[in-house]
Amino acid sequence: MFGLSSRRLSLAKLATQGARLAAGMRGLDPRDPSSWPTLPRLTVLAGVSAAVALALWFGVVQGYQRTLAAEQLREQQLREEFRLKLGRAVNLEGLKQQREQVRRHVALLETQLPSKAEMDGLLSDINQAGLGRSLQFDLFSPGQVAVKEYYAELPIAVRVTGRYHDIGAFVADVAKLSRIVTLNNLSIQPQPQRDGVLAMEATAKTFRYLDASEVAAQRQAAAAAAKAAKK
Repeated sequence: MFGLSSRRLSLAKLATQGARLAAGMRGLDPRDPSSWPTLPRLTVLAGVSAAVALALWFGVVQGYQRTLAAEQLREQQLREEFRLKLGRAVNLEGLKQQREQVRRHVALLETQLPSKAEMDGLLSDINQAGLGRSLQFDLFSPGQVAVKEYYAELPIAVRVTGRYHDIGAFVADVAKLSRIVTLNNLSIQPQPQRDGVLAMEATAKTFRYLDASEVAAQRQAAAAAAKAAKK
């Protein structure tokens, strides 16, 4: 009961103060706040201060918070980038050694590619490898050269006849040539009415490196194709 009475007195007091404030606000000159009573001036000052604080919060502080969040995310990304680069730096010496090994391997492979002038000699070596094994060439026809970015590929249609072991020895001889030659699409069939004689059909592929003028022409053609694709 006592608590209820105290609550009613408080509400009545607040109502009285509100009425006084409303009465004090009436008749005030908005162009001359300095002439206002103390209570209205303090009330307006509190309201203006609250409005300024809210404006600062939504207009400035939240902007700073967004900037802070973005910078924290960037910090994490930079840390991850640093970790990756540190790992690469630690392995730099090993990577250099691997690069040198690859360079030497590529140089070795390049020595196995004949030049344009040496192609005729290589074709003669393939032919001699077959004749040296007593094989008969029914077909030895170089095809169209396919020019790649750094090398050219020459397919050769081959058909030889002979005995099984002689054909096997010929294939081994071709694999031992100093230049790169591959035999593809092998097909071996027995010859009718020729006891022990087989016919082998295959596509021999050999490769040569491009000279400087051919490399330049290939690069110009690739650049022109890329430029045309962008249009």
